[in-house]
Amino acid sequence: MTSGNKLTLAIFIAMVLGIAVGAFYRSAYPDEASLKAFAENISILTDIFLRLVKMIIAPLVLSTLIVGVAKLGDLKSVGRIGGRALLWFISASLVSLLLGMLLVNLFKPGISLELPLPDITAATGLDHPEFTLRTFITHVFPKSIVEAMATNEILQIVVFSLMVGVACAAIGEKGAPIVKAMDSLGHVMLKVTGMVMNVAPFAVFAAMAAVISQKGLGILFTYGKFIGQFYLGLLLLWVILLVVCYAIIGRRTGTLIGRIKDPLLLAFSTASSEAAFPRTLEQLERFGCPNRIVSFILPLGYSFNLDGSMMYMTFASLFIAQAYGIELSMDKQLTMLLVLMVTSKGIAGVPRASLVVIAGTLAMFDIPEAGLLLLLGVDHLLDMGRSATNVVGNAVATVVVSKWEGLLKKH
Repeated sequence: MTSGNKLTLAIFIAMVLGIAVGAFYRSAYPDEASLKAFAENISILTDIFLRLVKMIIAPLVLSTLIVGVAKLGDLKSVGRIGGRALLWFISASLVSLLLGMLLVNLFKPGISLELPLPDITAATGLDHPEFTLRTFITHVFPKSIVEAMATNEILQIVVFSLMVGVACAAIGEKGAPIVKAMDSLGHVMLKVTGMVMNVAPFAVFAAMAAVISQKGLGILFTYGKFIGQFYLGLLLLWVILLVVCYAIIGRRTGTLIGRIKDPLLLAFSTASSEAAFPRTLEQLERFGCPNRIVSFILPLGYSFNLDGSMMYMTFASLFIAQAYGIELSMDKQLTMLLVLMVTSKGIAGVPRASLVVIAGTLAMFDIPEAGLLLLLGVDHLLDMGRSATNVVGNAVATVVVSKWEGLLKKH
């Protein structure tokens, strides 16, 4: 058994054990204080793992993207590959948003769930600044790369790395030492990733034990219909992405899924797309995508191509509108889609990012923000699915662009 298969098996076993331990503890110690203390204590393992991953993300994105852009050679190549990537990102985002809109109009979960509605004045505890075009555009550009790396602002790191990579390519030999140093840093961070991944099964066990002990398996029955409808939507999105991938690269699509099973399971069990980033980068290179393409496309994807999160945003926003009996015309729904398309960019490093974006969007359409309280109880379970979908979307995007460039290696 390969080391990758061993990790997959270990994570799966840890997930099952975590569910079992969480359910057992909840039945043995049903008082809320005890359950809260247990969840807080055991989730320390998950917090440590996610902090270690966040520690890796900024230097890994910085180093790999600078090297990737520098190796592309010139601004023309960067523009061509970046243009193809953005074409895919925008198309995939629109498909994800439209699919969420179609399904929520078909299933009408906000009407059929029949849950007591929170008071419209209830606080959600989510801090979201008012969206303006000025704040959105200025936020893209870092005022300090140190600050951007300290706060894991992926989009700002991407902008800085693109500029440095292009500059290194433009000055040729004088930029070579920086490119070489960044290449070495990237390899070091991938080695650190391997060390951090040894902690993953313990983090997964703790995450599942904490959420099941607090929420209980009963929440699956209360929200079962809504959760099932959302996961059906994710499944359809997977099918669409993989069918398009098959049309472009053929039978190797199955091999791709085999390659990314580790990061998929990791993203699902920890409910974090970031946790899977370093492993996804490694596996895509092993699949045959050239380093310079993976280093360029994957960090961009984490800012512009979060397909699972995009679908959730329309699904959740329209669900809340339905729950409060607010009729939204098709024009308004399409406008909401476009707003979400813009406001969701660069959210990868923001905690509970999807909920923050949804909260801001609801306010723009006069939908009670308190409706988010309907989802907070199951958000972790929903986040597991959308995080795994984000990994699939970015993996497919990287492979497709590699194929379009004629650089996908055959193994």
